[in-house]
Amino acid sequence: MAPGLLDVVNLTTWAVCAVIKLPQLVAVLQAGSAWGLSVGSLLLELAGFLVFLRYQIYYGYPLETYLEYPIIIAQDVILLFCIMHFSGKAKRALFYAVVFWVGWYVLTLQKWIIDLAMNLCTFVSAASKLVQLQHLWQTKDSGQASALTWGMSAYTCATRIITTVMTTNDLAVLIRFIIMLILNIWVTATILHYSKTKKTD
Repeated sequence: MAPGLLDVVNLTTWAVCAVIKLPQLVAVLQAGSAWGLSVGSLLLELAGFLVFLRYQIYYGYPLETYLEYPIIIAQDVILLFCIMHFSGKAKRALFYAVVFWVGWYVLTLQKWIIDLAMNLCTFVSAASKLVQLQHLWQTKDSGQASALTWGMSAYTCATRIITTVMTTNDLAVLIRFIIMLILNIWVTATILHYSKTKKTD
């Protein structure tokens, strides 16, 4: 039964991640605005995803446990560029690309670097969610933030808790997914709250 459950969880995670950022991207493109979204939050999220992917590859974990990350990273890069474009900051994109590219290679120069980065990755990823929450609280407006995208992120964290327990049982990875699940639910609830507030005004 466990291998069947693992296959279902992996498949649904990959399916969700194949389109996870599309609702957000569509909202931004339709509005022609990035209002309600934080560039800082997305940069932190992207950094967290890159570190996590590099960690999984470095330790030779099963591809099934992180296959969605290249897909999410590609969607994040496209979304980040659109947000920067609509915010008038598109010229900074090259700088960020170089920083992330250099960081990708520096992470595995020494084992202690990737281990430290993974431990810090949880804080960086948590910070990305907290930056988005702070932005929502300050503006009291969900703007173009997509509750569907954040809800799908919560789902994938929940599924990755299951797959981590069933495969690698890596405590650092497990803690990361539990914290991200809680924060993704919080951001989703906050977006829904401000969406309802905007509709009743």
